Amino acid sequence: MICMWCQQKFIPSIQPWQLFVKRSQLDQLCRHCQRKFLKLGKQRCPQCGRAQTDSKKCLDCQSWERLYQGKTLVNHAQWHYNAGFHDLMVAYKRYGDYELRPVLRSLAKSVQDLAADYYVPVPTSPEHLAKRQFDTVEAIFATLVPLTHVLAKASGTSPQGEKNRQERLQAKQSFFVKSKMALSGKILILDDIYTTGRTLYHARDALLAAYPDCQISSFTIAR
Repeated sequence: MICMWCQQKFIPSIQPWQLFVKRSQLDQLCRHCQRKFLKLGKQRCPQCGRAQTDSKKCLDCQSWERLYQGKTLVNHAQWHYNAGFHDLMVAYKRYGDYELRPVLRSLAKSVQDLAADYYVPVPTSPEHLAKRQFDTVEAIFATLVPLTHVLAKASGTSPQGEKNRQERLQAKQSFFVKSKMALSGKILILDDIYTTGRTLYHARDALLAAYPDCQISSFTIAR
């Protein structure tokens, strides 16, 4: 196989039963590139999934708890947002390398272990959609879980990746429910990275305003 990240040939490590699985379903990364990504351990924040030395709520989540008076968002994450993941996201999002989506899809497949009635992707802005010609989050999750496209992002909003921490936290609400579908039950918001949490809380707020009786949590590939 050809590694989707470094483009080097490699022989995948597979089990006998995988000999009958289509090639596209096998791991997309060579062992060297797989080592660039680090899974989150058991010691993490129970609210956002941040890696730490204990299992108490991190300072960020304590701030969100004060701001939202206890109505915080539970986020599920699988990987550290380290240098390897950063480089992957720069190539995928900043430079629009659509061919890297199978790599991110393989890193995101644990979302299938989370049961929800609706899987709602965080949408990209109209400007970025026009520039890249694809929705970065939708392209990752589309073949993993059934998506419900109920959220939209207002035009004219600058990307979070171009802001520092303070600017991210002070960002104004840019999401809105574009079509009032009849949703009830559990909603899982999907995104690629949890940094400050501002994007996910804005997405949660927009959904909660339209569907106050729904139980809303989120999933990000990295934290």
